[in-house]
Amino acid sequence: MSKNSVNKDNNEQQLNKMGTQPVKKLLITMGLPMIISMAVQAVYNIVDSYFVSQMEGLGDAAMNAMTLAFPVQMLMVAIGVGTGVGLNSLLSKSLGEGNKEKAAKISGNSIFLGICTFVVFLIFGFVGVNFYISTQTKDPLISDLACTYLRICTCLSLGVTMYMTFEKLLQATGKTMQATIAQLVGAVVNIILDPIMIFGWCGLPEMGISGAAYATVIGQFVSFIMDAVFHFKYNKAEFSTSLKYIKPVGQIIKQIYMVGVPAILMQALMSFMTYGVNIIFAAVSTEAVTAYGVYYKIQQFVFFAAFGMNNAMIPIIAFNYGMGDKRRVKDSIKYGMIDTLVIMFIGAVGLQVFAEPLIGIFSMSEATNTLCIRAIRIITLGYLFVGANIAYQGIFQALGYGVHSLIVSAIRLLIGALPIAWILVRVAQDWIWAAFPIAEAIAFVAAVFMMRSVNRRTVNKISANQPSAE
Repeated sequence: MSKNSVNKDNNEQQLNKMGTQPVKKLLITMGLPMIISMAVQAVYNIVDSYFVSQMEGLGDAAMNAMTLAFPVQMLMVAIGVGTGVGLNSLLSKSLGEGNKEKAAKISGNSIFLGICTFVVFLIFGFVGVNFYISTQTKDPLISDLACTYLRICTCLSLGVTMYMTFEKLLQATGKTMQATIAQLVGAVVNIILDPIMIFGWCGLPEMGISGAAYATVIGQFVSFIMDAVFHFKYNKAEFSTSLKYIKPVGQIIKQIYMVGVPAILMQALMSFMTYGVNIIFAAVSTEAVTAYGVYYKIQQFVFFAAFGMNNAMIPIIAFNYGMGDKRRVKDSIKYGMIDTLVIMFIGAVGLQVFAEPLIGIFSMSEATNTLCIRAIRIITLGYLFVGANIAYQGIFQALGYGVHSLIVSAIRLLIGALPIAWILVRVAQDWIWAAFPIAEAIAFVAAVFMMRSVNRRTVNKISANQPSAE
C-alpha cells in the first residue's frame, strides 16, 4: 500500500471518528488527554509558589512578589499560545492542501516570530521591570524580590517562547505525544530543581527567589530543546525544516496573526485582569494581593480541566457543523456543557471541603491564610457560572462567532470583575472576593442571550449547510 493510501485511510478514520463515534464517548476520549496536558501547565505555577512560601522569614513577601510578576509571565504565554493558534491553523491547512513549500515557510516564520517575541521581553527585562513592579507596590523588600524574579524570567524567556513555538509545530502535524513528553519532562525538571536551587541543596548556593526563577526557565529550556529535536527529527518528513525558511515573509506573518491576534487578546485578558486586581487589592493590604495570587494558582487546576474539555468540544462541534449534522452539533453542545459543569461542580465542592488543608500547604502568615480561605469560600460559589461561560466560549468559537467569545471573556475578566472589585474595596472590603462570581453571573446572562441568537441564525439552520460568519 502506498504512503498516500495510508494517509488517506488515516484521514478517513479520523473523520469517521469525529462524525460517527458517540458524542459522549468522543468528548471524554478527546478531553482527558487535553485536561492532563493543561494540568501539567498548572504545575509550573504552583510548584514555585509552594517552595518559595517555605523561604524562612520571607515566605509572604516572596509569594507577594511572584503574584506581582505573574501577569507578565501570563502575557508571555498569551502571545506564545495566540501565535501558536495562528501558525497551527495555517500550517495544518497548507499540509492538507499539499503545499509543502508554504508549510516550510510557515514553520520557519513561526520560529522567527518566537525569536522576536523573546527579544521584546528581553528588552522589557532590562528596562521595564522596575517601572512595572513600582505600579503595584511601594514596599522595598517585595519590590526587590519581584524585580529579581521577573527580570530572570523575561531575560531568559527564549525557553518559553520557543518551547511554545515548537510545541505547536508538532501539534499541527499530529505529533502530540512528543509535545506532551517534552512538556512533562520540563515540568519534572522544574519540580526537582526548585528546592535544590531555592534552598541550596546538593552543594549549590542558596539562591532564594532567584533559584525559583532559574528552575522555571531551565525547565522551559528543557522542553524547548526536546520539542526542537522532535521537530527537526520528525517534521522533516512532512515539509522542509531547513533554517533558511526563517527569513520573514510578510504575507505569511500576516496570515498567522489574522488568526492569532484574537487568540492572543483572549489569553491576554487574564493577564490584564490579574494586573488590575493586584493594583486594586493593594489598597486593602499586601496580604490580600498575596491571597489572591495563591488562590489563583490553586484554582488553575479546576479551570484548566474545564478549558481542556473546552478544547475537546471545539473541533467536535466545528467538524459536525461543517458536515451539516444538526443532531450531532446539538448533542456536542449539550454534553460538552454538561461535562464542563460537572468538572466545575466537582472542583467547587473539592475546594470548599479541602480549603484549609490546601492553604495549609503554603507557609504564610495567619492573616494571609484566612484571606485565602475566605477567597475560596466566596469565589467557588460562582463556579457553575464559570463552567457555563467557558463552554459558551468554546461553542461560539466552534461555530465561527469569535467576537461573541471575546465579549464573554471581556465581561468575565475586565468589564465586570475590575469595576466591581474597585467598588467593593471602597464599600465592603470583606466581600471583595464576590467581584468574581458576580462578574461571571453577568457574563453568563450575556452568553445566554448571545447563544439564543446563534441558535436562531446558525444552529437551527445547519441543514441548509450554509455557515454563518460574523
